[in-house]
Amino acid sequence: KYARGHVIVLGGPAMCGAARLAASGARRAGAGLVSIAATGGSGDIYRAAASPGVIVADADPPEALLADARLDPWVCGPGLSAEDVRAWLPALLAAGRRVVADAGVFAAYAGAPDALRGAAVLTPHAGEFARVFGKPARDHLSAARAAAARTGAVAVLKGADTVIAAPDGRAAINANAPPWLATAGAGDVLSGIVAGLLGQGMAAWEAACAAVWLHGEAAALAGPGLIAEDITP
Repeated sequence: KYARGHVIVLGGPAMCGAARLAASGARRAGAGLVSIAATGGSGDIYRAAASPGVIVADADPPEALLADARLDPWVCGPGLSAEDVRAWLPALLAAGRRVVADAGVFAAYAGAPDALRGAAVLTPHAGEFARVFGKPARDHLSAARAAAARTGAVAVLKGADTVIAAPDGRAAINANAPPWLATAGAGDVLSGIVAGLLGQGMAAWEAACAAVWLHGEAAALAGPGLIAEDITP
């Protein structure tokens, strides 16, 4: 087993930047190896655009990569189509992989929260959360706790006061996030940071809390005018 984990980021052909940002987050968080598993024949796109330290593998069919138990954890969702998510997420969960679910996962399983049972960490913003669990009330803490209890995953409800909730009722509210963190791609980076920490042996609750804090701290250090790439320079 790789001492610092081998994180796999699923990447689709339509929004390649999202998977690349997640991969960058995982690398900066300390993952030993990071691969992008390219779906839909998009491997050549990622090979041309990926950073030199990122491995690119062809993802189809899922069984080929899932045969290697060392490839874990996985980031599923950034830039992925609903079709890709529905092909991959059930296979990952059935194989017992630790999954950080983001972005496309919540579009693919709108109104179907039970489909997310078995994921390690969910990282929706309020709009994505609403698609799956219904619009959160003003009390985001209770909403995140309910989502965590229902799915068995650590729920990270992103926002100005991001809530991290565990299935056992533990919860934390992050106050370390500047307003300029609300920029396209920042959430993709966060999903990668969570996976990078999971890969190093952190439990899901600790990895999610640490990732949210580090994400905010990096943004604060970057300053106003931040773009997602600045979080992992």
